Amino acid sequence: MDEDETADSSAGEGEDPTAIRSLAVSPEDVVDAFVYTRENPGTAVLRVTPPFHGRMRARLHVYRTDDTRATGAVHCAPADFLADELVDSYPTLEEHAGRPEAETESESEIEDERDEPDSDPDRIHEAYTAALEAWRERARESIVESVVLEAGECRTDVDVKRVG
Repeated sequence: MDEDETADSSAGEGEDPTAIRSLAVSPEDVVDAFVYTRENPGTAVLRVTPPFHGRMRARLHVYRTDDTRATGAVHCAPADFLADELVDSYPTLEEHAGRPEAETESESEIEDERDEPDSDPDRIHEAYTAALEAWRERARESIVESVVLEAGECRTDVDVKRVG
């Protein structure tokens, strides 16, 4: 190999995301990124930055303008790290604006209230908060074993390793 070939081969070293074989992620980062994107105007992702090598750490990153072209980073959607059924079961505030569940009410009182939406904002918020916390707990335990990384036209399957 001559001097020019050596310079050419090392110039792109560490810039190829297909070199990644496994990503280490914090389940808390995955869940926080997913919830943030659902509840806020910005976007949260799990970000992997060059130089790329076999084992990498994906960290929580929030942005409003995608900077992947400028930085060479790979952004991974947090939903990709969660089981599909868990993503689909994410609680919404609207679904908790219905009839509250009260253990002290008689069955007939409950039947009378079924058609009336709950108008108590505090009770709605409490029900939503409890549902969201229960979802977060399930989500932290439901990290998938592998994901497909996409960077430009590159696609590569990588193993997911839990940290923290």
